[in-house]
Amino acid sequence: MTAKLDYKWHLREVMATRGMFSTTDLRPLLAERGIDLSASQIYRLVVEVPERLNIKVLMALLDILDCSMEDLVEPVAAGRLRAKKAADGTETTGVGDFRPKRARISRS
Repeated sequence: MTAKLDYKWHLREVMATRGMFSTTDLRPLLAERGIDLSASQIYRLVVEVPERLNIKVLMALLDILDCSMEDLVEPVAAGRLRAKKAADGTETTGVGDFRPKRARISRS
């Protein structure tokens, strides 16, 4: 079974190392490279982890920040389900340990 991967987005940290502390600093620099994003789109790009990213936007960010892809995107293993302790002290990782009980029909 292959490991599932996730990623960490480091745009905000990379911007800070370059002295860019406001999301509005990116807008004119992106516009110079032909990328026209609204202020809210840029804010979400910086503050949140993007689910989808246009490759031209990514290339513009790499150029603006003079960094590599590894600086912006860090691959990490996806989180696993944590074991939960049952009332009797045993650990379970989900519903796999539980089985339904057969219904009993009593005749009156």
